[in-house]
Amino acid sequence: MIQTRHLFTIKAEVPRIDDLGLTPYGHRRIASVTGGHFQGDRLRGTVQPSPGGDWLLLRSDAVLMLDVRITLKTEDDQLIYMSYKGMRHGPAEVIERLNRGEAVDPSTYYFRSTPLFETASPKYQWLNKLMAVASGRREASGPTYEVFELL
Repeated sequence: MIQTRHLFTIKAEVPRIDDLGLTPYGHRRIASVTGGHFQGDRLRGTVQPSPGGDWLLLRSDAVLMLDVRITLKTEDDQLIYMSYKGMRHGPAEVIERLNRGEAVDPSTYYFRSTPLFETASPKYQWLNKLMAVASGRREASGPTYEVFELL
C-alpha cells in the first residue's frame, strides 16, 4: 500500500491568463504565476515572481491539462525548481463556476498533479529523490495545492 506524508501547502498567485485560442492540440491558455507562498513542517518560503507559469490545454473531452514550472525560494534563501503535470475536470456547471471565479467545494471536481523538484541546495537535496502527488483547489486569485511525498 502506498503511504504519503504532507510536504507542504502551496498557494500560487495567478493574476492573468493569456488565451491563445483553439490550436491543433486543443484550447491553449498560458497563466502567469507571479508569486505566492508555501509552508510545511520541513520547508517554507515564497513562490518567486517570474519566470513561472502554467501552460494550460483544454482537451476536446473537457479535461484541463496542467503543465506548470515555478521557482520556490525557501525562508533560508535556497532555490528549488518545481514542475508538475496534472489535470482538472468536473461537471460542466462546476467548471463554469470555477471559471467565473466563484468559490466551489473542491470535492465537486477532480484536480490532481504530480510535482517534481530540482535543487542544488545540500540542505534540500532530499527533494531531488522523491516523488510527490498533490490535490488542488481553485480560488479566485489562483490555485492552492496540498502536496504529499510518496513514501
